[in-house]
Amino acid sequence: MSGFFKSSIGRKVAMALSAFFLMFFLLQHLAINFLSVFSADLFNEVSHFMGTNPLVQFALQPVLIFGVVFHFIMGFVLEIKNKKAQGIAYAKNNGAANSTWMSRNMIWSGIAILAFIVLHFIDFWFPEINTKFIQGDWSGTMQGVEGFRYHEELTHKFHNPIRTLAYVIAFIFLILHLWHGFTSAFQSMGASTIRKKRLQTIGKVYSIAIPLGFIFIALYHHLKYLLS
Repeated sequence: MSGFFKSSIGRKVAMALSAFFLMFFLLQHLAINFLSVFSADLFNEVSHFMGTNPLVQFALQPVLIFGVVFHFIMGFVLEIKNKKAQGIAYAKNNGAANSTWMSRNMIWSGIAILAFIVLHFIDFWFPEINTKFIQGDWSGTMQGVEGFRYHEELTHKFHNPIRTLAYVIAFIFLILHLWHGFTSAFQSMGASTIRKKRLQTIGKVYSIAIPLGFIFIALYHHLKYLLS
């Protein structure tokens, strides 16, 4: 198994598999968050189920965290390996001529997204862990708030214009990251040239639609607060 990760193909396949997993999570996460726009009660019910379900909390959540960490570590490893390879064959290969700007700057968009994940953890995940595992409160309620607390916590974060702007900028970087990463992941798994062209089209739609969905949610709640 260690030999698999030492090979260039093995690292790329591992990177692709982690990317597939995270892209599926983004789709699921967006679907749940979109409920906050249409129905606070439904968003609260689904969030409470996800936040208290043992399978989600003790099996899927650790897998998700591992997937995020693994994806970023593998991304840095591949970047270092690629830089070394370019240094050796620089005279024979002009990277700027043979690749897109996004493919050459995946590491920077990845770093920006990593910074956003840290902010997102500070905003939501760390307080949730504190409430449930340290304080031992699994009720999903909050003093002064009728019903479950999740919708109130979500919308409150977008009252701050600076935080809202940070989220918007982060999702723009996510568009850039996904634009190249979607097709690259399938290519690493052996997609044919014909399929690659189709996947590029699907990837463009996905890489724009998913982040724009999150941007819409952030701006919707921020504008709703300003107009209230």
